[in-house]
Amino acid sequence: RGSSRETWLHICLVDSGVIQTPKYLIKSRKQQMTLRCSPVSGHLSVFWYQQALGKGPQFLLQYYNMEEREKGNISDRFSGQQFRDNHSELKLLSLELKDSALYLCASSEDTALHNQQPPV
Repeated sequence: RGSSRETWLHICLVDSGVIQTPKYLIKSRKQQMTLRCSPVSGHLSVFWYQQALGKGPQFLLQYYNMEEREKGNISDRFSGQQFRDNHSELKLLSLELKDSALYLCASSEDTALHNQQPPV
């Protein structure tokens, strides 16, 4: 007799002056997720990073003034956008176990701080 085993993905966000929602997210494989980030007031540039357990942050996407400026070496399951009020969304389709991670959002006034490490 076969057993049914559900695998859960744990997604966490941290507070760094930006507002990220939801703070925590638990999803099953094959589901999709949407994360939202509101930048610090006056900041036009938004950065998304993924940090797997025991590893450093990996750059995913950068948006500036509603345009995608840079994209890391990421799966086409990732997508995102930035809206007129400068908030950004990160979407990930067909979740896999390896997607369990801390997802980080950072913002800056412009793009000068970006060197594929989170702005301070």
